[in-house]
Amino acid sequence: VQLQASGGGLVQAGGSLRLSCAASGGTFSSYGMAWFRQAPGKEREFVATIRVSGGSTYYADSVKGRFTISRDNARNTVYLQMNSLKPEDTASYYCAAGRPILSAITTPGAYYYWGQGTLVTVSS
Repeated sequence: VQLQASGGGLVQAGGSLRLSCAASGGTFSSYGMAWFRQAPGKEREFVATIRVSGGSTYYADSVKGRFTISRDNARNTVYLQMNSLKPEDTASYYCAAGRPILSAITTPGAYYYWGQGTLVTVSS
């Protein structure tokens, strides 16, 4: 599975961005999808995930209520709508695909495939 992330950019604090991640080369609908992010000098951290059916979503506490993950299995695409952005959201954002058990959904190693990062910069 190849993943291509897009949609990053520069935005002012309080603004919004929507990230997209298009999948190819596999059965997109059979994978749970997730977004992680990594700021300079920091470890990669979990942001959000959506299960195979799209019926269950999970978020990091730091983004809960501001970010929304969704998927369109017909378009083989997962989205991350980011609202009320803060400077601390500045990072490279990565999409990932896998079939993690519920207890491992926040663990990068539980995902098989990764897209390249898309940079989000939030200015104060």
